[in-house]
Amino acid sequence: MIRVWDSGMTANRHVAVLMGGWSSEREVSLSSGNACANGLETAGYQVTRVDVDRSIAQVLDNLRPDVAFNALHGPFGEDGTIQGVLEILNIPYTHSGVLASALAMDKAKAKQIVKAAGIPVTEHILADRADVAKAHIMPPPYVIKPLSEGSSLGVLIVPEGQASPPQSLLGDAWTFTGPVMVERYIPGRELTCAVMGAPGEEVALEVTEIVPVSSRFYDYESKYVEGGSKHVLPAEILPFVYQNIRTLSLEAHRAIGCRGVSRSDFRFDENGTGDVVWLEVNTQPGMTPTSLVPELAELAGYDFPALLSWMVEDASCGR
Repeated sequence: MIRVWDSGMTANRHVAVLMGGWSSEREVSLSSGNACANGLETAGYQVTRVDVDRSIAQVLDNLRPDVAFNALHGPFGEDGTIQGVLEILNIPYTHSGVLASALAMDKAKAKQIVKAAGIPVTEHILADRADVAKAHIMPPPYVIKPLSEGSSLGVLIVPEGQASPPQSLLGDAWTFTGPVMVERYIPGRELTCAVMGAPGEEVALEVTEIVPVSSRFYDYESKYVEGGSKHVLPAEILPFVYQNIRTLSLEAHRAIGCRGVSRSDFRFDENGTGDVVWLEVNTQPGMTPTSLVPELAELAGYDFPALLSWMVEDASCGR
């Protein structure tokens, strides 16, 4: 059961909302951060907006907030790095801790862990992008992803029948470092479910189906452009499939060691195998006006300020 926040707790509590940063998801983070800062002010907190740069440790040491609300996205903000800085400074923070953040950001390691917990995952291969661009590393259709990015940045879908891999992997526009993940393409419906709660008391919220409006998949524009996707909440799927996704989301959250709020993404091959396959977990779900978690929380009875307040009161070190 999720404990309801007490509005009396907000009095005189100072929250630093960390946003921006220097990852490729900077603009998304600024949108999330400003939305969260506004919501926390509505809830009665004293809020400082912090556009994060490499002086962040000194900035926070001078500021000494009661809580750091982490609205960063991408490398440094989601991968355990900023979490380590906050641990050193002994400033309580929201979302997952160092280890869970690092594991979830590495898509291959996250899949290894949840697979060991009995959660179905997609077949994948890790390879250098130059090798992936030379010849099909697995028969199409397949998906190419940067190993440690979010917001669907860099994701390429290679359809069945395509003669050769995408050569954009070798171009200057590809700014992502490290190996890429080549993953078996799973046809069907895109579904997502959030988990919320203190350790041992986590609950899976409802399930949303994501229907991109002008794209083949839930890409960057579908996520963040107004009208880019349709969110069907609750998802119109068979009850046993619905409950299975909620169960798997909770199991993935716990297997990786997530804290606060997380969101797991799935593909449901409704017209083929009938399988539900786990794709990844988001330890820093978006909080923009078009984001999924605020909608899921609202259906569970948490308006936006209440959701943010719960996250602030759940904040701690040693997560």
